[in-house]
Amino acid sequence: MSAIRTDAAPRPVGAYPHARRVGDLLFLSGIGPRDPRDDAIPGNEYHADGRLKRYDIAAQTRAVFANVRAVLEASGARWEDLVDVTVYLTDMARDFTAYNAIWAEHFPDPATAPCRTTLGIAALPTPIAIELKCVARVQPPLPLAGES
Repeated sequence: MSAIRTDAAPRPVGAYPHARRVGDLLFLSGIGPRDPRDDAIPGNEYHADGRLKRYDIAAQTRAVFANVRAVLEASGARWEDLVDVTVYLTDMARDFTAYNAIWAEHFPDPATAPCRTTLGIAALPTPIAIELKCVARVQPPLPLAGES
């Protein structure tokens, strides 16, 4: 088993890696939309006292997809290698339609899209509205010329 961390994705909010490879499978820890450079959350607007005023699920969905892609690439996998995705939304009634439309942009062919489960939950550990938990298949490296 090998643990993967990358500066191209936001730092984990606890003591865990971005991903762990076991054989040809890659298990990603929960990944949110925070910006890896400064931890800002795309689309969030705050009141003067720091409380969340509103958020933009489209901006967060696009950001979380970019962060997942960054972890996949750091792990030797590609977006197309995703086989299973669990999506956590903090407001299923409000956000599912917009998130689902962006999903369809990134996975236009259901026959090649990963399996997906979407759950509505009460909260996430930071003021984000979406988090993804993913499993991908990592292709083994091709042998070099002359190797068998």
